[in-house]
Amino acid sequence: MNHWYVYIMTNKPNGVLYIGVTDNIEERVKEHKIKAYPKSFTAKYNCDKLIYFEEFHSGTDAVKRERQFKKWKRDWKINLIKEMNPSWSDISINWNLKYNNLRNI
Repeated sequence: MNHWYVYIMTNKPNGVLYIGVTDNIEERVKEHKIKAYPKSFTAKYNCDKLIYFEEFHSGTDAVKRERQFKKWKRDWKINLIKEMNPSWSDISINWNLKYNNLRNI
């Protein structure tokens, strides 16, 4: 079964927030970290820290939640992050990401 994720990346605690959706969170986080798309929002603002995510069984539900997040006030998003990750730590820091296996972009 494929899983979908809505996630939030940042550049620092209380910094710039980026909200995205993906069906491969490890691959997507790697892309953000290595700035695979140099002209993207996350590359421009150095949003390379995964600070929040939610898992879904349906891509439709994940996209719906992403749209909901994007309409929220910043304070609401910050409160959500603080509930799951009060120190704004990079959740992916201990993931065994293999950067040499990143697909060709």
